[in-house]
Amino acid sequence: MSGDRCHLHSRSQALVGILIVCCALSCATALGQGLATSIAVNPSAPAPTPTQSLPPALTRSQDPLFGSVSSGKPTPGVMPLSALEAIDRGLKYNLSLILSAQATTAARGARYRALADVLPNLTSHVAESVQEINLASFGISLPGIPPIVGPFAVFDARVLASGSLFDLHALNLLHARSEDVNAAQLDLQNVRDLIVLVVGGTYMQALAGQARIASVEAQLRTAQALYQQALDMKNAGMAPGIDVLRTQVEMQAQQQRLVAARNDFAKQKLTLERIIGLPASQEITLTEKIPVTPVAPLTLEQALERAYRDRPDYHAAEAQVRAAQLRRKAAISEALPTVRFNADYGILGRRPTENHPTYTTAAALNIPIFQGGKVKGEVMQADALLRQREAALDDLRGQIEFEIHTSFLDLQSAAEQVQVAQSSIKLSEETLTQARDRFRAGVATTVDVVQAQEALASSTENYINSSFAYNVAKLTLARSLGVAERAVKDFLGGKP
Repeated sequence: MSGDRCHLHSRSQALVGILIVCCALSCATALGQGLATSIAVNPSAPAPTPTQSLPPALTRSQDPLFGSVSSGKPTPGVMPLSALEAIDRGLKYNLSLILSAQATTAARGARYRALADVLPNLTSHVAESVQEINLASFGISLPGIPPIVGPFAVFDARVLASGSLFDLHALNLLHARSEDVNAAQLDLQNVRDLIVLVVGGTYMQALAGQARIASVEAQLRTAQALYQQALDMKNAGMAPGIDVLRTQVEMQAQQQRLVAARNDFAKQKLTLERIIGLPASQEITLTEKIPVTPVAPLTLEQALERAYRDRPDYHAAEAQVRAAQLRRKAAISEALPTVRFNADYGILGRRPTENHPTYTTAAALNIPIFQGGKVKGEVMQADALLRQREAALDDLRGQIEFEIHTSFLDLQSAAEQVQVAQSSIKLSEETLTQARDRFRAGVATTVDVVQAQEALASSTENYINSSFAYNVAKLTLARSLGVAERAVKDFLGGKP
């Protein structure tokens, strides 16, 4: 189980990095802008970058955080789904939570087994036998006693007790198993926080995909109107045919973007359904918009203090160190003497109605003298495990500090990007309006209009990406503080 917990720790670090990288990757334009169109409109314009989402190799991997158990058959119609409802479902049906809960049960079972070596064992038995003995076969020959004795009956009903009076090895091992249970329970809470992070980030990603569809639909309507305007002006002899071609190319580019955006959004919803246990055939609709609510004021020092106080993976790592220390003590204790006792009490006679009480008590002192290096080998193994876990704990402290610092940087950067993107959208809308008016007045060409439309599309995409990055940064900060499950409502703009 120690190996599983080490894997969980490394996986939690990797998942935080995945969502941060996903946030950065999603800042690329997602709507399949055509390179030829951009060159035709503005040769100096940079080539658009295609959409990036959660890497498919990760979402289709064997990581249980991206799996689930099915919650039943699909319901008729479209299911409305909010972010909090998605997180609640993830906390019920995500595969990693189920596996972690079973790991906790297994840790409790191992503790019960260790407890059995410390507590007394009490058993009972009832037996009745009929025997006939040949004394001559034992070399017994007595005058006046026939060599064949019996048949005779023996009835025995007895309670037997055995246990340890002094065994430091078993006692330290029991305490180590208790720390294992504590670490497993903390790991379970850590998994819950990771599920909140993954489900919340995936939901935000789907919201961004939904917003892209609405944005491209608006751009397509604008492109269609512009095409019709250029066609009417050409038919009236007020515009050359190249203007019609430009607007037609732009309109078709927007149609391609819309197809790509709808496909991306459908796959994002499937990914979300996979994580929270909904059947792939279940139709869902996202009931929320991308929230841009600010985060409650928090200093870096306060964040670090809360993280060391609240993060379950940090406390789990501390429990693993204590368990390793106790295992080392248990290994050393194998060289010490142990004291055990055995006792029984019962009735013995020819039959149940003819018996007499009998009992036996015994105590034994076992002193190890030479065990062939067994104790030394186990102490060496326990020392190695302790050093590994101490190093992992020290690394986790550094990782927590790193995550807090990067979360603060990402949060501040994303908040500023949201503000700039909002301003850019307003300016781009005004530029597009003026460009269309100038084209209608015959003092500009469709190049100016298409450039303005592309600028608006880029500004809208930047706003969608920055809003997504801002919400992922809030989720990542909540995870870094160790309060993701409790603070998700506050961070997502709900009631705390």
